[in-house]
Amino acid sequence: MGIRDIIEGKKQWRAHVARVKALPADYQIVYKEMQRYFFKVGPVDLTDGTLLSGIVDFFEEGVAAGKGVLQLIGTDVAAFCDDLIKNSRTYADIYQESISGKLGTTEK
Repeated sequence: MGIRDIIEGKKQWRAHVARVKALPADYQIVYKEMQRYFFKVGPVDLTDGTLLSGIVDFFEEGVAAGKGVLQLIGTDVAAFCDDLIKNSRTYADIYQESISGKLGTTEK
């Protein structure tokens, strides 16, 4: 990763944060909780940028439709997050595989 990639990544992240800050306060609170949850759970594909930006897209559509954030996602934010990443590998999955011997072991 070169310096240009780092600079471009920062520009993209700042634009993403600006979109989040443009949301109503209740949406921002829920987004930040979702982001914290994803950073804790660690879906492997979180770094590709589509999950968090997709959530902001979804929230922007909800704002445009005049809906509250809990009308969109329900009252259980963690369950909503789990549904979003239910088919994604997490770092916890990789760790479990490594300690159980499934990953990279060979029979001798």
